[in-house]
Order: sequence, then C-alpha cells, then structure tokens
Amino acid sequence: MYKAIKLTAFATLLTSITSCGFVNHIEERSAQINQQEDMILQLSKEKRDLNYQITKLKTEIAALETKNQFLTVQLKESSGQMPNRSRTVASVAPTQDATDLVQYDVYKWKPDQVLAVAQKEFSLNNFEKSAQFFYTFKKQFPESKKMNDQFLFQAGVASFESGKHYNWAISSFQKLIDNYPTSKFYRGSKLWMALANLKMGNEDKFFSAAEEFRKKYRNTPEWKILSTHYEKIVQRHKKN
Repeated sequence: MYKAIKLTAFATLLTSITSCGFVNHIEERSAQINQQEDMILQLSKEKRDLNYQITKLKTEIAALETKNQFLTVQLKESSGQMPNRSRTVASVAPTQDATDLVQYDVYKWKPDQVLAVAQKEFSLNNFEKSAQFFYTFKKQFPESKKMNDQFLFQAGVASFESGKHYNWAISSFQKLIDNYPTSKFYRGSKLWMALANLKMGNEDKFFSAAEEFRKKYRNTPEWKILSTHYEKIVQRHKKN
C-alpha cells in the first residue's frame, strides 16, 4: 500500500514537471513565432518601401529621358538637321483647335515618357500640356495596365482645368465610373463630369447628376459645390 502511494505521488510529480516543461516550451515557441511574425512584417514594409523607391526612380529616369529627347531635338533644330518645330505642329485633337504640345509622330514617345510628362505637368498645374499627354497615352496605349482609376481621374481633371477639353474629361470620368465603382475617385468623378457637362451646355445631364447627389450624397462637399449651380438652374426653369 505504501509503495502504491509512493508510485502515485511520483507519477503526479512527474506529470506536474512534464506539464510545466510543456507550458514553458509552448511559451518559448509562441515568443519565437511572434518574433518571426514581427520580422516578416518589417521585411514586408521594407519591400514595399523599396518597390516605391524603384517606381519613383523609374519615373525620374523617364522624365530625364524626356528632357534629353527635348534637348536633342532642339540641338538638331538649331544645327539645321531637322525642320523647325513651329512648322511641324500638328493638333492632338483637331476638333479642339489646340496647339499640339506632344507631337507624338515626331518624337515617338515611349509609354513611360508620356505618362511621366503627363503627371509632372499635372503636379505643376500645367493642365493643358498635362491633358494632351494624358490624352495621347490613352490614344496610343489603350491596353496599358497603367490606365487605372487614378490615371483616369487625373486625366479628367487636367482636361477640365485646361478649359478646352471638356469632352476628354467626360470620357475619362465616364470610364472610371463604369470600370471602378469602388474607387475612392468614384464620387469625385461624378462631380467633375457633372461640371464638365454643365460647361458644355448639357444642362439635363448636369441636372440629373445633381439630383443624384441631392438624394444620395446631400451631406458631402461635392453636393455643396453642385448645389449652387443646381439652384440657379431650378430658379431659371421656374421663371420660364
């Protein structure tokens, strides 16, 4: 009986020791796993940062190549090796009667060069030049994956702000609305497209868009912008 009690006590002690060891083992493994996860997150962040830097450098390289092309062409013109640019101007969109700032047929721009110039001029608020380069990119490289929602939004805004290319703006905003319904630029595109339609005299389309904002997005900054124009149209129709 005494031996049986001793064996039971020993087994209990052994189990307790083994359990403590197992718990300690679990805690050590958890700490190792957490450390590994932290390391993975840090490496992922570093990878994202590196990819961003690579993209930024590629854009800067494209911009430098563009500048180099300009300088090369100017050098050739000054030495009489090619016709003066003023005599070779062709309109990107003849119906808009705009001076061609791209001259794609002359310079044979690469896709990254066109996009780099479009975005650079957009950041400088040079909207006419930006609009023409965005338009050229859409026309020459329609299957490019870089023509995403941000591209379409910037292209639309540049076209609108140029004060000349409202039809280009509507085309870009409509494509964004159709293809990117969850985009952060979706509601803004509806606003800009409504204003572009108003500029072109399409009051029915503007009024329809404004009504949508009045009913769905009444407490938004976009509605505050549209409401002024909306009320003017309503008052004018009441007078008539």
